[in-house]
Amino acid sequence: MTTFWSLYVTVLTLGTIFALTWLLLATRKGQRSEQTDEKVGHAYDGIEEYDNPMPKWWFMLFVGTIVFALGYLVLYPGLGNWKGLLPGYQHLDTKEQTPFANGQTGWTGVHEWEKEMAKSDAKFGPIFAKFAAMPIEEVAKDPQALKMGGRLFASNCSVCHGSDAKGAYGFPNLTDADWRWGGTPADIKTSIMAGRHAVMPGWAQVIGEQGVSDVAAYVLTNLDGRKLPESAKADPLKGQEIYATNCAMCHGPEGKGNPLMGAPNLTHPGAFIYGSSFAQLQQTIRYGRQGQMPAQADLQGNDKVHLLAAYVYSLSHGDEANAEE
Repeated sequence: MTTFWSLYVTVLTLGTIFALTWLLLATRKGQRSEQTDEKVGHAYDGIEEYDNPMPKWWFMLFVGTIVFALGYLVLYPGLGNWKGLLPGYQHLDTKEQTPFANGQTGWTGVHEWEKEMAKSDAKFGPIFAKFAAMPIEEVAKDPQALKMGGRLFASNCSVCHGSDAKGAYGFPNLTDADWRWGGTPADIKTSIMAGRHAVMPGWAQVIGEQGVSDVAAYVLTNLDGRKLPESAKADPLKGQEIYATNCAMCHGPEGKGNPLMGAPNLTHPGAFIYGSSFAQLQQTIRYGRQGQMPAQADLQGNDKVHLLAAYVYSLSHGDEANAEE
């Protein structure tokens, strides 16, 4: 903020407070101090007002708000470029005089958040570091680690995958054995750290509408093992030929998928997160899918992602971990 606008905001703010103070005192001074039965001289809808002074408690409450406002503006930013005198906001760490991320001083919402995060890291950082040094399979057996991972999941992942981690439309179920990008501990951690981006292209312009229907019929009947709707005008055999030419390179000749490309196993129900009906399969083939899993490396850091990966791993390997114990 330039000096001009800083002075403008300061003068406008303080001027308004002082003007309200003068108005409050001036009107209070002209009021009578005693109660009376006299009316102010006007009526509205049959209601008349007595010419009595405002209650003392109301006056003191107004004075209190003015005092509070002035005290707030001294401690916190609010007067242009003024940073406030609130102690403890000159450095993030007063002992080592670590600066805030933006290099500025004074209270701000961001600085408040940085201080809270610094306190949290100092308290819980050693715990996260301890689990981060352990293999994910071992972390997945630790009750404390699973509780911490569960809270991280609830705060950061449940909005998409659901509070029970069983997914929703467009978001995979994390409790089954269907993993588009691999279900090993390392694969799960990589997915969380770096994120994932679906690369299923739309095929309508390549194979035509009839080709879309034929491929959907093939996936539905031959790969997923279900019956084609009676009203469907599609040929699974032709769909198999189109599949072999255009789809097998990603999903495999038998439709078992390819974790290296994020191509799901089309022989499992868990593959169809966008729906598995004949119409929904056509929609997916026709337009493709571009779902995106956001990367969490910058948001959570390695140690927290390690806990998250262990928690997610435990959702589909819980019985296995208990059996090993």
